[in-house]
Amino acid sequence: MAMRYHHTEVNARDWKKLRDFYCDVFEGKVVPPERDLGGPWFEKASGLKGAHVQGCHVAFPGYEAGGPVLEIFQQEVTEGDAGAFNNAGFGHLGILVDDVAATYQNLLAHGGSSDGEIVSHYYENKGQTLTMIYAKDPEGNIIEIMRWDDGKLPNAE
Repeated sequence: MAMRYHHTEVNARDWKKLRDFYCDVFEGKVVPPERDLGGPWFEKASGLKGAHVQGCHVAFPGYEAGGPVLEIFQQEVTEGDAGAFNNAGFGHLGILVDDVAATYQNLLAHGGSSDGEIVSHYYENKGQTLTMIYAKDPEGNIIEIMRWDDGKLPNAE
């Protein structure tokens, strides 16, 4: 059986604002068309009466057309108990970057935040150093901004 990773979906409170954030901070590009999904077929697929989503797919640099995307949807269920369908968020996104500090500063400038700080850790078993910080988008979703480098950095822990 053939398989490949396709997308991660984040439930947004304001999908357009979150779209702009990921495009501005991480150089994402919207993959048309915007989505406006609802009706009987979508209710059947979701198992939820009155299910409706609006949003888009965002592709990040480093992948050819058709690569994995971030699916940003604003959810709505008008009837019954939606359970997790209407809850905002996900675990976290890991995004590889060339410059963790510059990306983090750009994230802050666009309404993101963090409770942590940038750290570097040398992995003996990989022979590589990970530099990273867990940050948050404007809705509080966690993003791991990360860079792997060959060799041990002088200030690595």
